[in-house]
Formats: sequence, C-alpha cells, structure tokens
Amino acid sequence: MNNNKIKVGITHGDTNGIGYEVILKMLEDTRLADLCTVVVYGSAKAASFYRKAMELPQVNLNKVDSASEARDGAFNIVNVVGEDLKIEPGQESEAAGAAAFAALEAAVTDLRDGAIDVLVTAPIDKHSIQSPGFNFPGHTEYLEASLTNAETPEQDSKALMILCDEHMRVALATVHTPVSKVPEALTKELIVDRLTRLDRSLRRDFGVQNPRIAVLSLNPHAGEKGLIGTEENDIIVPALEQARDSRILAFGPYPSDGFFGSGNFKTFDGILAMYHDQGLTPFKALSMDSGVNFTAGLPFVRTSPDHGTGYDIAGKGLASPASLREAVYAAIDIYRNRQNYDEAYRRPLRRQHPEKEKKAPETRAETPKEEDK
Repeated sequence: MNNNKIKVGITHGDTNGIGYEVILKMLEDTRLADLCTVVVYGSAKAASFYRKAMELPQVNLNKVDSASEARDGAFNIVNVVGEDLKIEPGQESEAAGAAAFAALEAAVTDLRDGAIDVLVTAPIDKHSIQSPGFNFPGHTEYLEASLTNAETPEQDSKALMILCDEHMRVALATVHTPVSKVPEALTKELIVDRLTRLDRSLRRDFGVQNPRIAVLSLNPHAGEKGLIGTEENDIIVPALEQARDSRILAFGPYPSDGFFGSGNFKTFDGILAMYHDQGLTPFKALSMDSGVNFTAGLPFVRTSPDHGTGYDIAGKGLASPASLREAVYAAIDIYRNRQNYDEAYRRPLRRQHPEKEKKAPETRAETPKEEDK
C-alpha cells in the first residue's frame, strides 16, 4: 500500500443489531484517524438513522465509491446497500442478513485486491445471513473458503479461531461443532494440527518467541485416569507428545474449571480448548469488554469484537464500543507484527555446519609396468 497509514476495512454487520452503534461510538474519538484510515462498508443511510435515533454526536463520514478513493487518515464509508434498506432495530430479517453479506463480500474482495490492509467485521446473525452466497456457520468458515486461493507459500491458509486480549489467547480445536459431536470430531491429528497453527500464530502474529501452550481436557477432571472418559489418554496425551517432538511447548491436559479458576491461564502464552463454549465461556466472563476474535492462519488479518448482534439492546444506546475498538487495535498490531516477522525471516542465515570429514577415495594399486619388473 502506498498510503502512510494502515487502511482498516470495517463491515457494518447486521443492520438491525448494534453494529452501527458501536462503530459510530468508536469513531467519536477522532484520534483514531491519526492511527489508521477507516473504510466502513455499509450504508450512509443506516449510519444516519442510528446516529439520530440515539442522539449520538455527529461523526464525519467521507462518502466514497470505493476504498481506493478513501481519504488518508479519515473516516470513510462505501455504500454497498441500496437506499431502500428497511431498518428494524432488534429484529431478525432477510434484508438485514442480505445487507450484512453485501458488506462482507465487498470488503473481502477489496482485501484480496489490496485496497484495504486489514478487515474488522461487526457481528452478523448467522441465520439471517444464510443465502446461496453464504452457506457457512459463521465468519470464520466463510473467510477460510474465500481467502484460500491467495499465494501463501509459508502457510496452507486454514483458519484458526483465537479469542485474545492482554491476558490470554484462546484457540479452539473444534469451532461450530454441536457438543454431541465433539468427541467423535477430536483426533490426535486434529489436535496436533491446531497446536501447530497456534504455535505459528503466537510467533508470527503476536511476537512470542518461544510460546508455551496449555491444552484443556475434554472430560471433567481430565478424565480421572479413564474413570470419566478416555479421550485424554487415547487422543489428547498422544497429541501432546507428538507436538513436543516437533518442539512445540505444549502442556496438559488441564481441567478447564481449575485452570481458569486458579488463574493458571496467566502463565501461558496460548490455550487450546477442545470445543467452543469450553474456551469462550471463561474468556468472555473475564474479558467481555476487551476481548477480540482473531482469525489466524489466513493470508490476511481479520478481527472482530467478541460479542454478537445484541438484538436485545439494539437502538437503545446501551452498547459499548470497547471490544470493536480493541479489534481495530489488534488488527493493526498483528499486521505490523507480521511485517516485522516476515522481514526478519525473509532471508534467514543458513545454518553453518563444520565440513564433514571426507572419506579418502579408495585407490587401487597400480599394476607394475613391464620395465619395472
């Protein structure tokens, strides 16, 4: 990018949720323009509606036709939704889902094309957004499918959900898998794969040189040596052993309740949970206002706030912009960390080995010449 500031694309999410409220509240702090160039993908009409409905301070949004026209160091908005959009705060609707997908599709296209540097997504309703173009359980799976065609020689472009804040980084072995199907989805290969990806992300995205990773158990009390379940002994422990053979510093398995209750999570750089609620419930209980959802493993940086659409408080002025603000900060930090990491490892010095002693070539005794006989 030629611009001096990182260009941050923000999708408006579900237009009947709290997306515009948290976006507008965040943009009230004009100091953000000193840090980055903001490009909102959405609807100027919707932004105006929510500002007036909640009597929020005026935010100057520069209307542009494309991200390439965005004013450097300003707050810009690209209209991707028609003026006929019906806004119904707190209501699930096909129109809101279609508007959310239109913004997401436009932003992902610009991300691939280099028109924006990083992507921050406001919350969507996973049901109303379903359409022929979006038949995924959530953002993570859609982005993995949409961004895996990019040239990424150092990665294989598979997504890993990481919830992070200043205290912890929690990754998930299984994401939107029904709880009843989690045990059958867990394999040694899956856990080793997730540990490998988490270790890589901690190094490249978060700047941790030798990350220590805690792995949670599946069953209560880590299975009590097989009395409450065998997945720990049969799957998780062998996965840990294999990961350690690859020089990944992985420890566990730890029962989730004691691990978080005792504060043990503070001693690790990353945590791998076996399923969605096992990792996200304690994380959100401790970090709801400052938590960020980061999609690791992709060739581009994407973050989002760790909350949902907030239908119950939509349009009431009660939503906090803290998590969205942290998502923007995290996206910028991760983008810079990747640049620094890639620069440092672009041309690593070759490992120098003492030259092995060469074996002397075998020589055959010469046949005496006739005159020497």
